[in-house]
Amino acid sequence: MSCKTMVWQVLLISFFLHDIHGQVTYSIPEEMSKGSLVGSITQDLGLELKRLMSGKARIYTGDGTEYIGLDKEKGTLFIKEKMDREALCGKTTPCALHLQVILENPMELYRITIEITDINDNAPSFKKNEMKFEISESAMTGAVFMLEKAVDRDVESNGLLSYSLKPTDKFALKLNSHADGSKNVEMILQKPLDREKHERLSLLLTAKDGGEPQMSGTVQIHVTVLDVNDNAPVFTQKIYKATLTENALRGTKLVTVTATDADDGSNSVIRYYMSHTMEGLTDLFSIDPQSGDITVDGVVDYEISSRYELDVQAKDQGGLSDSCKVIIDMIDVNDNKPTISIISMSNSVSEESNTGTVIAMMNVNDPDSGKNGQVKCNIEDSIPFTITSPSKNFFSLLTHSDLDREKKTEYNITVICSDEGALPLYSNVTLRLQISDVNDNAPLFEKDHYEAFVVENNSPGLAVFTVKAKDADWNQNARVNYILEESSVGGVQVSSYVSVHADSGVIHAIRSFDYEQMKNLQFTIKAQDGGSPPLSSNVTVQIIIQDQNDNAPQVLYPVQTSSSVVAEIVPRSADIGYLVTKVVAVDVDSGQNAWLSYKLHKVGDRPLFEVGAQNGEIRTVRQVTDKDAVKQKLTVVVEDNGQPSRSATVNVNVAVADSIPELLSEITDFTHKDYNGDLTFYLVVALAVVSFLFIACLVAIISVKIYRWRQAHLYQSNLPVIPYYPPHYTDTGGTGTLKHMYNYEVCMTADSRKGDGTFPRPTSQNVLIMDSNATETMKRIQKEQLFLDDLNSPDQTPQELEL
Repeated sequence: MSCKTMVWQVLLISFFLHDIHGQVTYSIPEEMSKGSLVGSITQDLGLELKRLMSGKARIYTGDGTEYIGLDKEKGTLFIKEKMDREALCGKTTPCALHLQVILENPMELYRITIEITDINDNAPSFKKNEMKFEISESAMTGAVFMLEKAVDRDVESNGLLSYSLKPTDKFALKLNSHADGSKNVEMILQKPLDREKHERLSLLLTAKDGGEPQMSGTVQIHVTVLDVNDNAPVFTQKIYKATLTENALRGTKLVTVTATDADDGSNSVIRYYMSHTMEGLTDLFSIDPQSGDITVDGVVDYEISSRYELDVQAKDQGGLSDSCKVIIDMIDVNDNKPTISIISMSNSVSEESNTGTVIAMMNVNDPDSGKNGQVKCNIEDSIPFTITSPSKNFFSLLTHSDLDREKKTEYNITVICSDEGALPLYSNVTLRLQISDVNDNAPLFEKDHYEAFVVENNSPGLAVFTVKAKDADWNQNARVNYILEESSVGGVQVSSYVSVHADSGVIHAIRSFDYEQMKNLQFTIKAQDGGSPPLSSNVTVQIIIQDQNDNAPQVLYPVQTSSSVVAEIVPRSADIGYLVTKVVAVDVDSGQNAWLSYKLHKVGDRPLFEVGAQNGEIRTVRQVTDKDAVKQKLTVVVEDNGQPSRSATVNVNVAVADSIPELLSEITDFTHKDYNGDLTFYLVVALAVVSFLFIACLVAIISVKIYRWRQAHLYQSNLPVIPYYPPHYTDTGGTGTLKHMYNYEVCMTADSRKGDGTFPRPTSQNVLIMDSNATETMKRIQKEQLFLDDLNSPDQTPQELEL
């Protein structure tokens, strides 16, 4: 895009509507990064954030460039694209962007001017890397040599400030200012040259700007000293002026510059050169080195630049030179059609709209000058609309009479714009407008009922799923908002469990669900449109909570205590498959997360016991041998079937013995407490225990005889072991799980006690509960075993002894 067009677009100031509601000016430096804050229009223009949202606020720039963005949620302007002041405005100052903030319903306009200040981001630079001069040794002190100027794209204080030349023993610098503000730099000979001493000289020309930090550019100057040439060329005019019609053909002659030299011969031969100080000028114009004729060599456009200035040098064979300026003024022609830009347009309008309602706003721009750039717009007379121009180059399309949707539901409006040139140029645009109806349709959900699944222990804020409703109306009447109907779930408001996004219909879980506390959640969502009055419909939503393996198994039996050691007794005569005990565990999870399996931890090479993987029963896997220790400690691992699985462990103590004396000899292996108390104290305790056991045995024998007499007809010899299970115990599938806590008892048959002092056969279960405080006392009462051996009654004998 050309500099002239860019400046025209950037400096666009005027706007439309019946009045401009406000304007504000900001000043920012160029090259600000994306997202940088420019200013708050809510504070500076007195607008509310609510108005920005409801009015669909947006920015109009005229040329479609989007350097500045609008954050409607914060009411601020920010940098959308990084701006280069030099690319936007070139040397033009001040450099400003003129924006318009457009609001709808009702339509309003606010004008914003953003001045872009220059920063020192361009160093002075020379067109060439070196300059060469051939100077006669007879050149007089004070001889002037025109140097090529440096170019700095920055302006004002950041622009080109000064030049310096090194070394300075032969030459000095001089700046010449012109009426238009430009400066030429000249090299002045201070001391005579002597070709015999120095045939060539090398100088360094440095150009510095005035910015902070200061930037510079350099060029090397090579001087070749020639023999006598004591007259420099002189132009007949210092300033030449010419006019040129834009779009002139290549080769069109503009002006001829002329210089004279008082020397004779080859020293009086002059050649003309065009300076390269301005970018692009050498592509548009050329000069004949011999004749000095300046002609058009490219396409010149008034809209890009209305004036050109050329620096021309005349140089003789001895290297002496003079300079002049050529000013070319452009003449505009009507070569641009009006450009129509739609700033704002309503796709539909209610049939109830009042006369004078704004339908569309347009900016019509013609970059030509004078009448060639003045535009007017018209529409056909047969439609109920009119077009007005509240401000220069801005037009509004309004309703002119009442609208009737029943007569016509849609209009195609053609706007024709023309300039006022001698041969006017035209442009047109067609606007499509629909006539909308009133709100007469309620939103309808896509489903009659929604169902979703959520795994328990979800993260709060999880998006569960989305409900969707559609409204057959238009625009605001079809805009659906979703509302959670308040209800109670177990005495708790449903809004404490879930929420629904008003616009998207996304349902979020507010809290983490627990399957063990809640299996499903049912509530109602209402969809309401934006009409007046609004219409709505409801739908039922059910969230089904799925179980997660978040609970480890709990062992109910055997119970682990710290005050006593529980030992399961196994006779040495036990057969293979003898039932020692059963580990009972539960898991409060459901499904496969509650399926339990049992296994022994750290089993040796030749284990004596095994545990049922599904039922938790501990049984012998081989015959007991003399090498098997009396004390056996088993660790059972209970593991569920979840992913990942959870587990629990329980320790089971097993005593392998055929008689109480043999068992008592090893009791100290179960307890590790050392007693060093007073001997008298233990004798008293032993006597009390023996007395208590004697009385207890008598009571037990009498009770058993009475019980046997009453139940003799109900029992047969060799009855199997009958474990007691509570009412809610479940062993479906062999999982060995319980839903609730229970009591576990073991009974033995009438013939499970033998007269030889041995323990029952493998079909019975035996539990010995030993108090560690009674170990020494039990050693002293072994003789009482003789009394028990004489009891050969077939009555049931309790096998659970508290020692």
